[in-house]
Amino acid sequence: MSGIAQRTLHTNGITMRIAEQGEGPLVVLLHGFPESWYSWRHQLPALAAAGFHAVAPDQRGYGGTDKPEPIEAYNIVELTSDIVGLLDALGERQAVVVGHDWGAPVAWHCGLLHPDRFRAVAALSVPYMGRGPVPPLQAMKAMFGDRFFYILYFQEPGVAEAEFEADVRRSMRSFLYAASGDAAGAATPAMMDKKKGARFFDGMPDTDRLPPWLTEADLDYFTKEFERSGFRGPLNWYRNFDRNWELTPQLAGAKVTQPALFIAGQQDAVLSFTSLDAMKPLVPEMREMVMIPGCGHWTQQERPAEVNDALVRFLKGL
Repeated sequence: MSGIAQRTLHTNGITMRIAEQGEGPLVVLLHGFPESWYSWRHQLPALAAAGFHAVAPDQRGYGGTDKPEPIEAYNIVELTSDIVGLLDALGERQAVVVGHDWGAPVAWHCGLLHPDRFRAVAALSVPYMGRGPVPPLQAMKAMFGDRFFYILYFQEPGVAEAEFEADVRRSMRSFLYAASGDAAGAATPAMMDKKKGARFFDGMPDTDRLPPWLTEADLDYFTKEFERSGFRGPLNWYRNFDRNWELTPQLAGAKVTQPALFIAGQQDAVLSFTSLDAMKPLVPEMREMVMIPGCGHWTQQERPAEVNDALVRFLKGL
């Protein structure tokens, strides 16, 4: 893509591929599941034009970045250390960190675990909920009981991999469509309101007609990346929920004290099992909460203009 450069850097014992554009204060953009740096293809040029050095890595387990084999290699301490090491490799002392989906918890924890390195935090889709009183999987099992919940389904190694990898293009097309605003929340029941024993894509709608924000070339890119890399690394992130809880007892009651921004689509399925109200006292320096009507889960891809406007406004206000 014009103006976007790619290269690899060494960080925290792994090789990481980044896409970057622009010069100025550093802004690091962290993608979610199942995505890549490419999820930020609309933000890199916009932030560069606004006077920032925008950097979007393929996170650990994805795309052109290393994919360690052990499940425990994908815990939150390693994921945040990857981003600290990225700053070091770029020769930068501080950055603003922006995360979407799984990238959001990494961004929040960058701010919590390394407050001297991250001067502000922006999160898309996933609010900061704080450290719960019990291990997360225990809480999820109590909440969902005999119903299917995708995070619990992802726990058994090899099961979700086989389902996603059986037809990567169909998997990506179906998930990107179903969780978008164009499908009017169709992913929500498919992700969390089925009988236990169901598979992830059971009841997930699919369409040959792509939504207007997703081109055949976009789908080609995601498909090629995951056909090459597989889904084991990305799914291992989900297999560290309890480990992350065990590794961070010091975060009980912790608040994100940096200036913060939150952006989400009003039809994002994630909002059905998280709480914006619970986030407010935990992020006292929240500058703005932007809720985008008609937008689903793929916030920065579905509504790039609105997301870019909010990000630039936030960054220039720091």
